Amino acid sequence: MPHPSPIEQCPLFRGLSPEDRAYALAYFSAKKKSYQKGAFLHKVSFPLLRFGLVLTGTVQVYMDDMDGHHLIMNSVGPGELFGESYCFLGSDAPIYICAVSDADILWMTPDRIKAPQPPFLPLDWELSNRFISALAERTLTINQRVQILSRSTLRTKIITFLSQYAAAQGDSFTIPFDRAGMASFLGADRSALSRELSKLRQEGILDYHRNHFQICKRSLNPPADKGPKNIDGKA
Repeated sequence: MPHPSPIEQCPLFRGLSPEDRAYALAYFSAKKKSYQKGAFLHKVSFPLLRFGLVLTGTVQVYMDDMDGHHLIMNSVGPGELFGESYCFLGSDAPIYICAVSDADILWMTPDRIKAPQPPFLPLDWELSNRFISALAERTLTINQRVQILSRSTLRTKIITFLSQYAAAQGDSFTIPFDRAGMASFLGADRSALSRELSKLRQEGILDYHRNHFQICKRSLNPPADKGPKNIDGKA
């Protein structure tokens, strides 16, 4: 059985017949564009007029903090969407989107969802609902990110981050970041991240090779933070 294409994997188009998929691509005014590694798909302070579906390659969405350090928000691979929330809102998007490898992108617009055009076909409502579901999924993703960044120590951030992947994929999984990218995603120093990962390996909690991780203790759960401490060190 042939492997589904990135378009067929995408929640907007998954399960549609070839005819309905062709209609859906026209509904979203889909246009393909290719980018070389290192090219910017979007820069901060400009409206994001279209949202994207990655067909090949990988793109990263990131922001700059007040000190100018990159904070990776998401790494997006084939079959995955990006930019749909900012595009739908139509406001300036405070993000950069960059191709970290050669990439083919299918750019789309939600214009027909924001301003429906008669005749209103059943598939129009289906596509609108699918797009709204994609927005809801993005909200859940942001919530998972908040769970990570709200942890008070790097160790608990790492465990929370890896626990989310383990819950979705099982004990053995690959993350879409190299070590520098993982550090940026966690808002951490790369050297400090490497030290904490080494400690977790020495304790027999996990093993890893590059961006592939194996959970060795299935009880891996994000430990509860003890909360902020007063100046005297007491909780």
